[in-house]
Amino acid sequence: MVTLYDVPAEDLIEAVAEELEGRIDEPEWVQFAKTGSSKELPPQNDDFYYVRAASALRKVATKGPIGIERLATSYGGKKRGTTRYRVAKSRHETGSKKVVRVALQALEEEGLVETAKGEGRRITADGQQFLDEIAGDVLDDLVDDKPELERYA
Repeated sequence: MVTLYDVPAEDLIEAVAEELEGRIDEPEWVQFAKTGSSKELPPQNDDFYYVRAASALRKVATKGPIGIERLATSYGGKKRGTTRYRVAKSRHETGSKKVVRVALQALEEEGLVETAKGEGRRITADGQQFLDEIAGDVLDDLVDDKPELERYA
């Protein structure tokens, strides 16, 4: 049986994002929101919200239970600092917690994620099955392109 650990993460996230487009609704404000204070502009990708939700679902499955703070930290980036007379060292800024929170709430309504009291969110049995089924489909598609992955199929 193929699991989410057997396929490349970027291929799995892309396939899960396509599947989530029909299952969860994108909030209206997402097209105007930045993904963190270290960014200057909102994302240019049209399906950004679904990719972020798919990525969060995978992170909850692999590292869960995990909270919004840790997820926002992992989606952050470098922010350059400046002072009046010199340039300060850059530092790490967290990503947008609202985008992560809303995505996890949408996944929770679908039954893919559940809240663990005091620990954050964790994957449900339905969520694990959802990811494993998509991983199997992704691996079937990849075996045609990369024959070295055939041993996992």
